[in-house]
Amino acid sequence: MASSGSRNVHSKKLVMLGQTAVGKTCIAVQFVRGTFVDKPDPTIGAAFMTKEVTLPDCTIKFEIWDTAGQERYHSLAPMYYRGAAAAVVVFDLTEPGSFDRAKAWVGELKHSGEQDCVIALAGNKCDLSPSVSMDEVEEYAEKHGVLFFRTSAKDGTNVASMFEALAEKVPRTADDEGVDIDVEPASSGGCCSRG
Repeated sequence: MASSGSRNVHSKKLVMLGQTAVGKTCIAVQFVRGTFVDKPDPTIGAAFMTKEVTLPDCTIKFEIWDTAGQERYHSLAPMYYRGAAAAVVVFDLTEPGSFDRAKAWVGELKHSGEQDCVIALAGNKCDLSPSVSMDEVEEYAEKHGVLFFRTSAKDGTNVASMFEALAEKVPRTADDEGVDIDVEPASSGGCCSRG
């Protein structure tokens, strides 16, 4: 049981999925570092980052796996989404074909991913004129039980909000790998103090 002044920290695997050039890396970097990378190098396999989200009752430490979007890396994806508590499926609001690909990713996660994986659909580049129907996306998200956020990795619109919503929804159970972290200064005395 956590004492007052300590916080339960739960590590949760989160995977970023979507076709190439939709902004997966840019969203992850915006969330983790609060910056925009204009032309990131293409991800090879996957990149790894961590970031904590503080909730009223605990802290969720996301272990973020940013996967490559190129089709040749698709066969590696199950290795990255296996065991994921959350997934962000990204598509480009200015590129309708990327939404079709995102729907395929959601289907794959629902079929082969973890049963209780919380999925967010991120329509990225909302700072530009969309060519994807928002009504269609919202209807799809509601029908398939996924969260939907219009995001901009460039100006940060809804990026933090999306990860906070995922942190609130990821399952936490009694046998979770939560760790109590003492956030108060250590008191004097105890087994290792000199006296």
